[in-house]
Amino acid sequence: MTSSDSDGKRVRSESEHFKGPPPPDGFAGLAKHWRDDLLSGFLVFLIALPLSIGIAMASGFPPMAGLITAIVGGMLATFFGSAPLTIKGPAAGLIVIAIGAVQELGGGAVGYRRALAAIVVAGVLQVGLSLLRAGILGDTFPSSVIHGMMAAIGVIIISKQGHTLLGVAPSPGDPLHLLAQLPKSLLKPNPEVAAVGAIGLLILWAWPRLPWPRLKRVPAPLIVVAAGIGLARAFDLSHAHHYMIAGHDYSVGPRVLVPIDTSIFGAITLPDWSRVTSLVSLKYIAMFALVGSIESMLSAKAVDLLDPWHRRASLDRDLFATGVGNIVAGMLGGLPMISEIVRSSSNVASGARTRWSNFFHGALLFAFVAVVPWLLKAIPLAALAALLVFTGVRLASPKAFAKSYHLGREQLLIFVVTMVVTLATDLLVGVAAGVVTKFVVHLVGGMPIRNMFSPSISVERAEGEVVVRVGHAAVFSNYLSIKRALDAMSNEPVVAVDFRETRIVDHIVLEGLHQLAEDWERDGRKLLIRGLEDHLRASAHPFAGAWRRSSRQES
Repeated sequence: MTSSDSDGKRVRSESEHFKGPPPPDGFAGLAKHWRDDLLSGFLVFLIALPLSIGIAMASGFPPMAGLITAIVGGMLATFFGSAPLTIKGPAAGLIVIAIGAVQELGGGAVGYRRALAAIVVAGVLQVGLSLLRAGILGDTFPSSVIHGMMAAIGVIIISKQGHTLLGVAPSPGDPLHLLAQLPKSLLKPNPEVAAVGAIGLLILWAWPRLPWPRLKRVPAPLIVVAAGIGLARAFDLSHAHHYMIAGHDYSVGPRVLVPIDTSIFGAITLPDWSRVTSLVSLKYIAMFALVGSIESMLSAKAVDLLDPWHRRASLDRDLFATGVGNIVAGMLGGLPMISEIVRSSSNVASGARTRWSNFFHGALLFAFVAVVPWLLKAIPLAALAALLVFTGVRLASPKAFAKSYHLGREQLLIFVVTMVVTLATDLLVGVAAGVVTKFVVHLVGGMPIRNMFSPSISVERAEGEVVVRVGHAAVFSNYLSIKRALDAMSNEPVVAVDFRETRIVDHIVLEGLHQLAEDWERDGRKLLIRGLEDHLRASAHPFAGAWRRSSRQES
């Protein structure tokens, strides 16, 4: 969902050569920068092609469903959103929700069509939220809850796709049951299939470490798929046969390749509305809308930081575009979409100037699947599984745990609770458990219940500045009130936020204020943060939460 700090620095350094005013939008931008946007769109297309297919199959959807979503996200949603360099399409973060919807709504083709109805309604809900200006919620949702949720999704992806990578069919069960079977599958893999998967993982690990910058511009996922197709031909995987190794008999055949038997037009599937008002459908509508919206908004914010011209997306418009895209994709048989961070980061690094790069990536996908769909059937499932397992490992890596710990031990607690509860139950319960844990942490830290959603704010005018004093608590759940107070001072050149009388200051508030200060600085204004000298910090991180010494000791 979000890029790592190192990825951000890398993309930012590669983008430093962009100077001057921001590129014009609309057709003026197309006329001026179509070559740059076409090139970046082509490179993103090469990444999106295998990932879209792999995400669709991991979600229990037909392979073409992922491509439908990527095409709609590029060719349609481009014109409804304000995030100029984001790429919209299917994402690994929604795999768990999508496959859960298919299975719980009837399984197979029936569950798939009923899940489409849930996606369409979730899209309508996202459009409604955007019109209510809910995009600002992307600034307030607890990051440790999000990272814990994504780590759980990474573990679930590994538990499911690890067996596909090895060419082994595990006994069905929940993610923890599938995870427990991985050692057995590692000891008894299907050698030819496992070779495709292992080489794919090796390429994904080694490709960014190559010393040749020009060669590294070729996307690693494309190399994985190309190598997989070559190995599939060498092993004759398109024909069912047996082979012997060390006295063991193994079978392979077309079942280990992508099962595409129709064109992009033949893949269009209409939703089944028969269960759309059931409790199960309502649960998945809420999850598609909640998780998809949060992940999309956070990705759009992350891409803003990478934009060489520091353009700021309207999260409301981006959410509107995501909702419209989900309505259309769901009506045609596609997966849900978000603003996806990995493809968006590649888009920036490839030299994209305007939103037309997203359009070109979708148009190239459409042209490819319309002209040569037969080539998709040559891709081994193990190659796609390698892409997904690699993604899962990144989501649930030790770095994810360390990132939360560096913000403070209480953030690690929230992270772990969210992750464990998600693995033991489902995403919605896990997210709720993480949010409840965060509230408990704040209450223990000295937050008065009356200030849970409404902070104490007073405004004073001093010499040459306006001072906004925040009392009692400044936490994620009341940050919007603080931000509204600051937004009302758009004509003030210098504003200071004083936390001297605040018992607890959440890291979400500090991070939000630092980002706001950067925006003000570009406009020639100053936003100062004061009064934390007598507070205990959760860690040395600049955005770590803070407690006033006396209140922490009293609590």
